[in-house]
Amino acid sequence: MSHTRSVEKSMALYKRAEELIPGRTQLISRRASQFAGGVSPVYAAYAKSARFVDVDGNEYLDMMNAVSAIILGHADDVVDQAVKEQIDRGSIYTLNGPLEIDLAEELVATIPSAEMVRYAKAGGETCAVAARIARGTTGKDIILFCGYHGWHDWYQSANYLVDPESGEFPFAGIEPIGVPRVLAGTAIPFTYGDLNMLEDLLKQHEGHIAAVMMEPLRSELPPEGYLEGVKTLAHQYDALLVFDEVSCGWRLRIGGVQEYVGVIPDMTILAKAMSNGYPMGAVVGSREAMEPASQMFVSSSYWSDNVGLAAALTTIRELKRRHSEPFFEYMGEKVRTTINEALSAAGLSGSCVGLSPCPALSFDLPDPALTPLVSTLFVQEMAKRGVHTQTSFRVTMAHTEEDIRILGDRATEALSIIKAGLEQGNLEDLLECDLKKEPFRRLVK
Repeated sequence: MSHTRSVEKSMALYKRAEELIPGRTQLISRRASQFAGGVSPVYAAYAKSARFVDVDGNEYLDMMNAVSAIILGHADDVVDQAVKEQIDRGSIYTLNGPLEIDLAEELVATIPSAEMVRYAKAGGETCAVAARIARGTTGKDIILFCGYHGWHDWYQSANYLVDPESGEFPFAGIEPIGVPRVLAGTAIPFTYGDLNMLEDLLKQHEGHIAAVMMEPLRSELPPEGYLEGVKTLAHQYDALLVFDEVSCGWRLRIGGVQEYVGVIPDMTILAKAMSNGYPMGAVVGSREAMEPASQMFVSSSYWSDNVGLAAALTTIRELKRRHSEPFFEYMGEKVRTTINEALSAAGLSGSCVGLSPCPALSFDLPDPALTPLVSTLFVQEMAKRGVHTQTSFRVTMAHTEEDIRILGDRATEALSIIKAGLEQGNLEDLLECDLKKEPFRRLVK
């Protein structure tokens, strides 16, 4: 196959965006700098199933899938048909729509922590709703957190906890520009896996902690007993436990990570994959945690638009109908085996690690400082071969075993180039783009 792919139109659009859109893109993870800029595509023309076609006409096997928002596959026929039928009935009403109740009942029947439900439209916004409810329910101000929880002021204020002059923020790559300084100290991070640190913070701020909010996991299982310990400590200090399952939800279990690990929080934050690419989010939780929200000002016109509700309701039911849980376990393990075989075939040291919904490539390099260079080179060479990916891989229910075989073939070629570059000491000469940049450092692996 030819490895010559022009992304000229993509880059021309990206140049136009520079004059019109601060930051060029709405999502940091879609910037050209997150991939192999000038080699990887930046703009898509359309997407279907496990592939998309960019504006230059190149087709790609998609292993990113809208940063995990696509779970059934791009433009899934069943979900899209439900949306089209709903559009014909009206996307938003003057009155409330019955789908609000239908989806709430489906969530209560699906998510172990759910007894009551409030809606939103995106992950970060949904986290902000959860923070508001937690503070309102407990009458306390401080939130201890571990993970990435969006762009809103309540969360970004944590980056005022250290000297901005040093550049050492809790979240590398996110500066609190535009966030009121008076919020400093209202959101405090803790280290994943460290119960002693969490307990120290709870003691230090006793009587002021509204919630312990965290991503329960991302790509690895938590240490044994860790989440149970977090829940015990949170309740010991009269704080709510909130699981942010925006990124990790739906794939391990339809009922969420909480169902998989057997630890039930007071509240759960949902978004991304719950609606297969249509904007939708939800905060669910126990009646005790959620009911006080009826007295809070938490309100928005589009939170219950019928399109998002129809998409989410259909997506969740399709995940159940298509038996998604064994599928993701099987296909994730298939990816892991295939990438490990590619590493072996290329003679490169490393392994594919992590949980089956999101296996990731880990290089064993003679110098760890080479990791950004090698990772970028992998992204570049995969893009040239028609695979859009980072060094982690997310399948959808539209991916087939043949797609995974193709992934393995292309990875073998890309990894062989990296192997040769390491042996010849000319990795930098092989790079046709700038080093890709990590948007921010996450607190949960």
